[in-house]
Amino acid sequence: MNAFDGLLRETLVLCAMLCIPVLAIAALAGTAVAVVQAATQVQEQTLTLLPKVLAVGAMAALFGGFAMNACGRLFHDALAAIPSLLSGT
Repeated sequence: MNAFDGLLRETLVLCAMLCIPVLAIAALAGTAVAVVQAATQVQEQTLTLLPKVLAVGAMAALFGGFAMNACGRLFHDALAAIPSLLSGT
């Protein structure tokens, strides 16, 4: 079970490492738009979506290669761990 625990831990760390920065950027973009809307008293709901989409899209464009490389390494590690997972050691 030790191999499974290590693989599970690596997977959870990778998920957090890939998701948390994107969620933080979306939250910062939403906060900035909310401040601008409060200052200008423009309460249009459609204005909040576009900056978030652009921010998350830019984040994906900049760091997508890193994310795909990290997912590929995890997949390679998972395939390499299959014999130890099946043997139960």
